[in-house]
Amino acid sequence: MTRLLPRIMRALEQFHATHPWDHNAHYHRWILRQLPRRLDRVLDVGSGSGELARLLASRTGAVHGIDVDPAIIDRARELTEPAGPVTFTVGDALKEVPPGPYDVITCVATIHHMPFSDALTCFRQHLSPDGTLAVVGVYRPQYWSDYLIDAVALPVNVAMAWIKNRGRKAPRPASMTAPTRPATMTFADIVRDAHQALPGARLHRRLFWRYTLVWHRH
Repeated sequence: MTRLLPRIMRALEQFHATHPWDHNAHYHRWILRQLPRRLDRVLDVGSGSGELARLLASRTGAVHGIDVDPAIIDRARELTEPAGPVTFTVGDALKEVPPGPYDVITCVATIHHMPFSDALTCFRQHLSPDGTLAVVGVYRPQYWSDYLIDAVALPVNVAMAWIKNRGRKAPRPASMTAPTRPATMTFADIVRDAHQALPGARLHRRLFWRYTLVWHRH
């Protein structure tokens, strides 16, 4: 299976080049379900083109997105109502986070671009008491259980791409144009380091090559 999977993944990449859909946005509604109905301040790390930040705006008085990519931040500002509660900054989230504390910090498909433990420690420091950290990340498969989840995700992934694009070729969404890099940490590594930095954090492997992490500061 480990030799066959790379060939399947290459075929899948070719399919998604013409039938793209955003795996990260698939989890945005899941994030909203982890959060209180009303919030004061929210920080979205790796905000990209701002889809999640705009969703969070329905729950809070102020959402701030930060991303290192100037082009994607320009796009986020173009897509966002100027008079609304959402603002964006170009910067390194570990060095240039606007002063908190924040009731919620979200981070979707971004933390693998950072030193993992340093990022969790930084987020913890910027959370308010009773604040919530919600992370959707990617991991490097290692065990048979990882490959089994990947195998289950393959046909579901193709079906989702076909449904979302109604069988037609489609351009890549703005949210999928930011630079990416592959994950280097296994899920076991992520769980170990997360529990050291955030005792009590809840982590789960998910479909579509993702995991989730939720931690409440007490």
